[in-house]
Amino acid sequence: MTPPDRAPLLRSADVRTLVLFSGLVVLVVLLAWPSFVGRLHYARTRAELRAIRDAAKVAELSSVGKLFTTLARLVGPAVVNVTAKRRIVIVADEIAALRGGGLTGATDEVVGSGVVVAADGVVVTNYHVVARSDAIEVALADGRRFAADLLGADAATDLAVLRIDARDLPTAQWGDSDTVEVGEMVWAFGNPFGLERTLTYGIVSGIGRRGVVGNPLQEFLQTDASINPGNSGGPLVDVHGHVMGITTAIVGRSNTGIGFAIPSNTARVVSEQILANGHVERGYVGMALRPVATGGPGAEVVAVEKDSPAALAGLVPGDVVRSFDGDEVPDPAALVLMLTRARVGTEASLEVERGGTTRTVPIRIGRRPRDL
Repeated sequence: MTPPDRAPLLRSADVRTLVLFSGLVVLVVLLAWPSFVGRLHYARTRAELRAIRDAAKVAELSSVGKLFTTLARLVGPAVVNVTAKRRIVIVADEIAALRGGGLTGATDEVVGSGVVVAADGVVVTNYHVVARSDAIEVALADGRRFAADLLGADAATDLAVLRIDARDLPTAQWGDSDTVEVGEMVWAFGNPFGLERTLTYGIVSGIGRRGVVGNPLQEFLQTDASINPGNSGGPLVDVHGHVMGITTAIVGRSNTGIGFAIPSNTARVVSEQILANGHVERGYVGMALRPVATGGPGAEVVAVEKDSPAALAGLVPGDVVRSFDGDEVPDPAALVLMLTRARVGTEASLEVERGGTTRTVPIRIGRRPRDL
């Protein structure tokens, strides 16, 4: 008798076994896949980091580091410490003081920074560092100390020019602050808290900052480079080592990340005028201004001084000044700065809107009275 055919049963069992085995393989793969993918990703990331690290060793990051040290060596020798001494009279006995006695004296010191701008001993610093001082001392980067003469100062821009009896000094070069853009890297040199020749780094956070200290003749560069008491008068330099500003003010007490510097073009012109004349001459045309009623750019003339350059040019109340020598006037404060920076005795042109029509008005720049 022929046994029954079991081939179909064996084939069915084989299929079940194969399906079960395949399911186990799929399960193992699903469980192991994330780990496998993670290892591949980590290996690729590690390879990328190794490549970046190797490149940094060769060029990129090492060159950035060298930039900092190069600037420190280039500009550092031209940065000085400025100490201004003031004698303070203290009334020890009011009754005796009325009779000419009972007075004792004390000395107050203000410490700031400065920068050498001419090899024959010319130093630029802040006016508020040396104001009302009886003696000024300048300490050079090489350790030498000199008594300094105050050649002149300009309280309106907070700048002062000193001279020391020294020759062949290392100098810093002026840059063009009109080319500065927000985001550019800058470095601040100075003596914060008396820590001589400190270098801090940041960017230009803003330009054309006006009204910071309530003086309409002051306009600042804003930076987040650390500026602290003692930095006043030190240089703010760009990536080429050019002086783009003179640090002068901070918001808050210190370390707030908001500092201000006098633009180099202002500092350079003021220092050159002090060297030439002992004081600063500013342009003046004799008109009062206010914002345009519509809120747009320009400056509306409110009043015109009799026999002033503005009156001689034919300007009248109600005129709206749109531009000065081809430069757009965004607001009255900007026009005041433009006029005060214009060279006395030169002729300029104003684009003036009157009664819906625009005309070009020539005007001769006068000399601003010293008491304004």
